[in-house]
Parts: sequence; structure tokens; C-alpha cells
Amino acid sequence: MTFYAQEKLAIFIDGSNLYGAAKSLGFDIDYRKLLKWGASRGRLLRAFYYTALFEDQEYSPIRPLIDWLDYNGYTMVTKPTKEFTDAFGRRKVKGNMDIELAIDVMEIADRVDHIMLFSGDGDFRRLVEAVQRRGVRVTVVSTVRSQPPMVADELRRQADHFLELIDLAPEIARAPQQRPQNQDYADDSAEIMG
Repeated sequence: MTFYAQEKLAIFIDGSNLYGAAKSLGFDIDYRKLLKWGASRGRLLRAFYYTALFEDQEYSPIRPLIDWLDYNGYTMVTKPTKEFTDAFGRRKVKGNMDIELAIDVMEIADRVDHIMLFSGDGDFRRLVEAVQRRGVRVTVVSTVRSQPPMVADELRRQADHFLELIDLAPEIARAPQQRPQNQDYADDSAEIMG
């Protein structure tokens, strides 16, 4: 895949989707490294991170990650989860960020040359198609090497480029000794329905 030094680039991260993909591949993301990697690929204008939060909890394990990202170059987009009971009487939690991500992509599309979408969600296929019609290149970063694959085939086919997440691991993975003790920041976001 070709990157151009003068190309204006924006990164969009579907937090729970990226967390799930990396976890299925057996590594943690180092978000400082990811930002540095993105900035080395072009003129990085903005890096967005999307996640839903449990607002009714006194402490959320994902809160330290959200705060760190917010202070270290990411534009955070969050919203509270919604709790409901399904038809079988089971308690479910919903925290879909697709609309927020799609709106932000459309708003910035006229100011960038390249969008990198860290998600495998097939719901984004039409979004990718829409920004491509505006002349924006789109790279999807996810994985087909997990069981089951974390990227929808239709999204992978629509993208201009597909980057396999495990191939980026040497550049964006957290070193094993850097893993926080007794704390898994992203457990909340991984359990939220998308």
C-alpha cells in the first residue's frame, strides 16, 4: 500500500471493535505508537476514538484510557450506554457509536485525502463508498486472521486498501511489560453491543 507524505490523513477508531480485534490476535494496542505510526504516513490532521461509557458506575475501567487519549492527541467521542431488557427478559447494554463516527467522517471528508478506519464493522461499507465518491482514499484496518474474522467481507472489498491488524502489531503493540497490572481498561467497551 502506498502512503504519500503530503497526503492529509484522518484516523477513525471504533474503540470496542479495535479492542476486540487486537484481543483476538493476542496483543494490546499502544495508542502512543499508533498515533506516531499514523503521523509517519502523511499529514495527520486528526485521530478520533469512539466508545460508549457506563455512566452509572462510580468507576469505569476504561476511564483512565479515555482520559489518557484525550490528553495525548486523540479527539474523544463518547456517549453513555443504554440499558434495556430484550424479548427474553435478559438485561442488555447498548452503546453503538456508528452514527457519531459516520457524521464525523462525512464532515471531514472535504478536508482530507485519506481516511484510515480502524473497524471491521460492515455497517460502514456505505460510508466508505460515500467518501470515495468525494475522492477520498479509504484504508480499513482490521483482521481476517482471527476466528471468526473481525472484518466484514463487504467492508474489506469496498475499501481502497485493507491493512491486516496483526501485520501492524510490531509497530503499534504494547510491550508485554507495559500491560497494566490488575486492570483491563477496555473490558467495558468490549462487552457493549455495537
